[in-house]
Amino acid sequence: MTTLEGRDATALLVIDVQNGVIGEAYRRDEVVNTIAGLVDRARGEGVLLVWIQHSDDHVAYGSDAWQFVPELTRLDDEALVSKNYADAFEDTQLESVLARENVGRIVVTGSQTDECIRSTIHGGFVRGYDVTLVADAHTTEDLSEWGAPPPELVIAHTNLYWSNHVAPGRTAEVADAADVRLA
Repeated sequence: MTTLEGRDATALLVIDVQNGVIGEAYRRDEVVNTIAGLVDRARGEGVLLVWIQHSDDHVAYGSDAWQFVPELTRLDDEALVSKNYADAFEDTQLESVLARENVGRIVVTGSQTDECIRSTIHGGFVRGYDVTLVADAHTTEDLSEWGAPPPELVIAHTNLYWSNHVAPGRTAEVADAADVRLA
C-alpha cells in the first residue's frame, strides 16, 4: 500500500548490528540470532538485504567497534549503506538503493531502538514506505542512569506505538520474526 508508485518489493534492513553499537545491548545474543534467522530467510526468498553501518565520534570508521558482529556476515553482493546520523535515510544512499530495486516496503531490525531504529522507521514512513518493525529483532543498551526507561520498556513502548501508527496510503506494522512476511 506504499505511496511510492510502482515499488512493490520488500527489503530487510539490518541497522547498526556492529560491535560498538549492539555490544552491550539488552538481550544482545537473542536479538542477533533472530536477525541472523531473518537474514537467512531473506536470502532464501530472494529479498533485498540492506546492511546499514554507522560511524561517528564514538564508533570510528574502520575500528573494531565499527565492524559488524561476528555472528552476521554480509555477502559481497548485498547492499551496504554507510551512515553518520540516526536516520538511515539522512544523507545516505539508502533511498537510491531502495528505488533501484523498486522497494516500497522496509522490514526493520537492529540497534539502537531509541535512536537509529526509531529514526529510521519514521524516516521511511514519512518518505512513503510501508514499514514493518520486527518486534523481537531490535534492541538497545541500558541508558537508565541518564533518565531513560530500562531497555525492555523502551523496546516494548516502541513496539506499542509503532503498531498503532497510521498515515494515509502507508502501513506501519509490528510483527515477531516468526510472523514477518518478507517476499
